[in-house]
Amino acid sequence: MQDELTIPRPQYLALLQLLRTAESLWNASRVFFAQWELSPSQFNILNLLHQKTTGSTQIDLSRDLIMHRSNVTGLVDRLENRGLVKRTEDPSDRRAYRVILTPEGNLLLGEILPHYYAAAEAVWKGIDENHTSQLLAELATVAANAERMAITTPLK
Repeated sequence: MQDELTIPRPQYLALLQLLRTAESLWNASRVFFAQWELSPSQFNILNLLHQKTTGSTQIDLSRDLIMHRSNVTGLVDRLENRGLVKRTEDPSDRRAYRVILTPEGNLLLGEILPHYYAAAEAVWKGIDENHTSQLLAELATVAANAERMAITTPLK
């Protein structure tokens, strides 16, 4: 029993490495997007809106980004102040707004994306596509397990 407490299992070491990797990616992203005076989260909103030509509600953005609605509101406020997104009335729900990418936001995203894709390729350098696909599936399983654990773990 003592050995189980002192010798970390490979899953524990992998979890620590995953957390280190996420932190390293976040820090590199902050530096990368700073050249356009954006945060990684602001870029993520622009990128999501680029994929959704009819826009998105802030609630949907918060779900897509796995972020609290109040954080999305602040991000959208800053992007709107820069003229990169705008809020429009949602015809299907008069209580909600749809956030859409402006032409200026689309131009900025068009400038960023080629550099972003090149940076993503550099991050994955040395790992072949088949392994990347397998890793993607495995990380999805880890994420689903973590989400399930968060829901079912009783509070002390």
